Amino acid sequence: MNQPTKIFLAVLVVLLVAAGAALFVTESTRRSRAAEYTPQVNPADFSTKITNKYFALPVGKKLTYETVEQGKVTETIEIEILQETKTIEGVETVIYLDREFKNGQLVEETRDYLAQHKNGDVWYFGEDVNNFWNGILINHSGSFLHGKDGAQAGIWMKAEQRVGDSYRQEFYAGYAEDMRDTLAVGETVSTKSGTYTDCVKVYDWTPLEKNAREHKYHCPQVGALVLTEDLETGSRSELVSVVQP
Repeated sequence: MNQPTKIFLAVLVVLLVAAGAALFVTESTRRSRAAEYTPQVNPADFSTKITNKYFALPVGKKLTYETVEQGKVTETIEIEILQETKTIEGVETVIYLDREFKNGQLVEETRDYLAQHKNGDVWYFGEDVNNFWNGILINHSGSFLHGKDGAQAGIWMKAEQRVGDSYRQEFYAGYAEDMRDTLAVGETVSTKSGTYTDCVKVYDWTPLEKNAREHKYHCPQVGALVLTEDLETGSRSELVSVVQP
């Protein structure tokens, strides 16, 4: 073996060792952070009857949202509450089917798993994600389930809204860390589908993405999200139709 080859192999070994050490440190850090968040989940405290006034999910409920830019619908989101359920770590959850279309083409299909605590809070126990490109399934990035690989459930919507509250909606360290802050209550919101009162305004964000910041308005007249304002692009996603079972 000549000298240049020996030097090349030595450098390669050093790089591989460094990469392995970095991966170990990252994984150790992730698991350490996960250990800091330990929500108490007792399956007996949860139900699939989700009646939260701001986020009610009876089976068969359907919601449609549209984002319009320069007079053209660029994104459509279709929500449906399915008949089937999924049990996660002993908790039976409702399946919230979320399908996102951009320029008429399906780009993401997600099954979110939700259950209501006895105090009225709606908890989020994970999601199975299908990501598409040009009609082809490319990956499942964003998927996580409570209790798997350190992932933990969080609160999607509280029953009692108090300005200043801040809470985790999910926690899968390094992959899914959505947060929610309650900004205002008693808000009035107007969209294509109507004018809504007594709404709660929340701020959704994540430390994992600097450009993922949104204001959302949930209103009791429909028990759902009616408006999302993207704070980076300025776009608005509005509720355009709701079908109650």
